Amino acid sequence: MRQVEPAGRLAKVTRLVRSSLAELLDQSRPFGRLALVHSLQGAGSTLITISLAGSLFFSISPRAAEGKVLLYLLLTIAPFALVGPALSPLLDRGRQARRASVAVATSGSVLLCLAMARDIHSLLLFPEAFGVLVLSKLYLVAKSSLVPSMASATDDFAIANAKLAVLASLSGFASFPFGLALLQAGPRWVLGSGAVVFVVATVAALRLPRSSEGVTLAHVPGEPSDADPPGRRGRGETGLRGLRDARRREGRRLYPGDVLVAISAMSVARATVGFVEFFLAFGLRRAHAATWWYGVLLVATGAGSLLGSMLVPRLRRQLSESRIIAAALVAMAAGSLAAAVVGGLWAQALLTFVVGAGPTSAKPALDSIVQRHVPPALLGRAFGRLETRLQLLWVAVSLVAVVIPFPLVAGDLVVALGCGVAGVAYASTQSDVARRRRSEARERPSLRG
Repeated sequence: MRQVEPAGRLAKVTRLVRSSLAELLDQSRPFGRLALVHSLQGAGSTLITISLAGSLFFSISPRAAEGKVLLYLLLTIAPFALVGPALSPLLDRGRQARRASVAVATSGSVLLCLAMARDIHSLLLFPEAFGVLVLSKLYLVAKSSLVPSMASATDDFAIANAKLAVLASLSGFASFPFGLALLQAGPRWVLGSGAVVFVVATVAALRLPRSSEGVTLAHVPGEPSDADPPGRRGRGETGLRGLRDARRREGRRLYPGDVLVAISAMSVARATVGFVEFFLAFGLRRAHAATWWYGVLLVATGAGSLLGSMLVPRLRRQLSESRIIAAALVAMAAGSLAAAVVGGLWAQALLTFVVGAGPTSAKPALDSIVQRHVPPALLGRAFGRLETRLQLLWVAVSLVAVVIPFPLVAGDLVVALGCGVAGVAYASTQSDVARRRRSEARERPSLRG
């Protein structure tokens, strides 16, 4: 009996991979078509990352790399000035706007990949990379807003998000060795192949259904819907102000407290990813580590990300979304503390593994919380604000890791302390928020009356 248990556990872990691939292959359903677009987006993004790493980091001296990486990090903040306040409200004009935004993001990436290949050694590379970042964030927000309407009626939102994350990880794994091989011929070849991938992604995006056959979104008073006349959407009672007033009359907040608290916890996990990426990248260069060590850490990160996504359905059967987020933070703290105690470069592979697994198991849970508790009419704005906050903290903490030369053990301890405190604080705070929400739910009928 004991000999069967490992095989049984492996079967449970790999069940999500089979289920995700089955969704991908079933192009007759809306979610399968979204899964195809997301897989291609993941592959294209991996190829762009490889090309930029080859041209901005490894091909120049450490001091020059530090300056260029700082400039690149500062540029990554700017896309959210557009995606957050400017573009996200457009996504809330209906499902068609979100579908069109996905196609715009993938087709625009084709043009920018070709432009970056032409200007790989020019300063024009930076504004073009900025454009790619804007489009990738626009895609991310639009995709998250589409999931509730594209998912199967029997699918938990956290599981649906996890399936997409698994497919993105698998496509990244598949394209990674291909991109490294092309990098030997030069970054231009990698960017050219990325352009081809985004062409296919654009064709797939145009196949997303115009009217969803998936989950029907409940109409909230004051919320714009696809059935409203175009001239009335976004005005009067169908606008954001009408929705805010309607929810206030019902005694409900526009963004519930448990959503805001979950975003704060996920912000720490996301910031940790940025810190570890740049703290180890420059730490290895200062230690004159062999180039293959970067490959070891990248593989560990990818394996952790894939495992984190695969564990979500099993965790979801036993834990709420909020507890999954808290458990991810605690696991990241324990893994980084173990890396500090063991020491050495192989311990950093353990660190990158847990930092890969933690956020990728927590992010589907966070997306599910937002998708369940935020009105459908506000999902574009909500995910725009969410991704803006996550990226700002990622950049801020990454800048610290670039500027301050942390020794390996010291960096591990910083991660352990930050994630440990955040995990414990979130677990206690979320309990208070849940009690407050239950109290508000009991009082709501009297407010309506």
